[in-house]
Amino acid sequence: MTNKPKNLSIAVAIGENYAIGKNNQLLWHMPADLKFFKQTTSGHTVIMGRKTFDSVGKPLPNRRNIVITRDSQLKIDGVEVVNSLEEALAITKTEEKQVFIVGGAEIYKQALPKTQTLYLTTIHHSFDADTFFPEIDRNEWKVISCESHKADEKNKYDYTFEVLERI
Repeated sequence: MTNKPKNLSIAVAIGENYAIGKNNQLLWHMPADLKFFKQTTSGHTVIMGRKTFDSVGKPLPNRRNIVITRDSQLKIDGVEVVNSLEEALAITKTEEKQVFIVGGAEIYKQALPKTQTLYLTTIHHSFDADTFFPEIDRNEWKVISCESHKADEKNKYDYTFEVLERI
């Protein structure tokens, strides 16, 4: 029996063109998405690459933080540091209900084939970006929930929250 979580999930916000970032920064400020992300991942393990961690700047509160890096000497207070996605998954526990991959692009690419659930926020705009989420084959997923929202005074773009499960 392998020591890995029952449900590997991805939490990601993407533009309509699958854009997720530029110059190691998010492309938008959407408080509704930040709230959705916090509610979705709080109390769970989050796995991210080192560049994503650098862009966040600190461990995410109320979550077990695992950072993947090639730097075998890196130490970060409040964070477990590993050298591969496989190592990150190996140290998660089978009793963990969900483990979330939260970026960046290379980690998403490696994790997507292993993922059972996608927590997907689509920002309805195409962005100029240098970092993209892998294209999602919608034939491999079923929609569990979908909420569409219009732009408002706090959220500049229309957006949709979806939860997708692998078929």
